[in-house]
Amino acid sequence: MAKSKRIETERLVVEPFNEKYLTERYVAWLNDPKVVRFSEQRFKKHTLQSCRTYMQSFEGTPNYFWAFITRDQRSEHIGNVNAYIDTQNQVGDIGILIGAKNYWGKGYGLEVFEAVTDYLFRENHVRKVTAGTVIANTGMIRIMERAGMKEDGRRIRHVIFDGKEFDVVHAALFRDDWLKKDGVLYSSANG
Repeated sequence: MAKSKRIETERLVVEPFNEKYLTERYVAWLNDPKVVRFSEQRFKKHTLQSCRTYMQSFEGTPNYFWAFITRDQRSEHIGNVNAYIDTQNQVGDIGILIGAKNYWGKGYGLEVFEAVTDYLFRENHVRKVTAGTVIANTGMIRIMERAGMKEDGRRIRHVIFDGKEFDVVHAALFRDDWLKKDGVLYSSANG
């Protein structure tokens, strides 16, 4: 896994995923059909060992795997975010999962997405950030739009949910456009 500083936002701490986050609660997220409805994870049965194997798959790569935790008194692990880095082309592809359903619809997805995007542009110096999702995943579509991403590809009728065909939408944001925004969206420290 690429070495990462701790990222802090107004409500979240984003830190490298490690053994302390390998819990039955985390495994339960991945086995919850509502949580993974729009993910290819819906076709798999997860265990602590499969999650450990996934975590270990980041070792020795330029990719990132983070947990994000609330900054309130509960310090609750509510989700994970990954970034797969194409070093040759300087592109980072971000994926997020909010496993704690009581945090859905409260802006945490956008907050972590923008913080990681900012980190990748400023610290990793990628030139382009990408993301993609099934068109029916309105939450992620809104995150991509609100982060300022523009559609840059579509796979027509690519996946099937509930017996219906859906497109997969890909979106992108470029570093020079992002850096025109005022302010830094996170703070970081070694840790």
